[in-house]
Amino acid sequence: MTSTNQRVTGRHVQPIERTDEETESEPESERERDECPECGAAGITDEKRGETVCQECGVVLEEDVVDRGPEWRSFDARDKAQKSRVGSPTTEMLHDKGLSSVIDWQNKDANGQALSAKKREQMSRLRTWDERFRSQSAQDRNLKQALGEIDRMASALGIPKDARETASVIYRRALDEELIPGRSIEAMATGSLYAGARQAGVPRTLDELETVSRVDRKEFARAYRYIARELELAMEPTDPEQYVPRLVSDLDLPEETKQRAVELLDAGKREAVHSGKNPVGLAAAAIYAAGRLTNVEVTQHEVADAADVSAVTIRDRYTELLDADDRVA
Repeated sequence: MTSTNQRVTGRHVQPIERTDEETESEPESERERDECPECGAAGITDEKRGETVCQECGVVLEEDVVDRGPEWRSFDARDKAQKSRVGSPTTEMLHDKGLSSVIDWQNKDANGQALSAKKREQMSRLRTWDERFRSQSAQDRNLKQALGEIDRMASALGIPKDARETASVIYRRALDEELIPGRSIEAMATGSLYAGARQAGVPRTLDELETVSRVDRKEFARAYRYIARELELAMEPTDPEQYVPRLVSDLDLPEETKQRAVELLDAGKREAVHSGKNPVGLAAAAIYAAGRLTNVEVTQHEVADAADVSAVTIRDRYTELLDADDRVA
């Protein structure tokens, strides 16, 4: 079924065939809700012709519409990013959410030419004052330090951007709830990163965080428990399967071994083998058992080093997973 629209051009009327599916699929942002003076129907904008036409009778309601898009064309994402003249998107990982201006550290002009000595001195003073104005309040300085710590630790551990954003939001909530005063900024930042990684589905162990944190494990573990309790964070028990992709990647094992390890963990959960066990140890044991089942040469010590657990843990757990898999099968 089709509806026939007419496009009026001078004295000539040119029909435009439009299907109902095409009409329904057009985004609302492209539709002009101007009433037609002839029939009272709504108009629709044709961006290619720069006209607004009545959907029913085809009367041209407006012509020579201004194109508010860019005057340049891009053919890929990289080309688009280079030609765009807007700033980067807002982010929770910066204390001002990325809304303030930033003076480039390179002493070059727009043409790439080096600045003179006088200009370099002037730009140095401007950078100093820009830094002072960007973080005037104590809260801004606190956020600047804490979010810098979160980004540093996340980079060292290879934590993705979405988890960093989540950790930054958690720290901001803690600051708004006045949970930070009287406590170590580094400890609260580490606790926020641990919570953010767990909520984003890319958990890291306390042992891993200890290697990059500037405070000891006991302090940031206490900070994490305090944040989770006061902010009422919904923290489900860590799923051992979440550790499998990273460990498989670190050990450079094939996809078949990874899938087999996930199947072993599924069987273990059905038989309640995972209850009360260290999820990292279970993931490591599943990878070792999967390696044996798929004829991949990987030793207990190699898996133990990658997962930062003992070989004894792997020996105890992998037999339990194999027994559970046999019972399920």
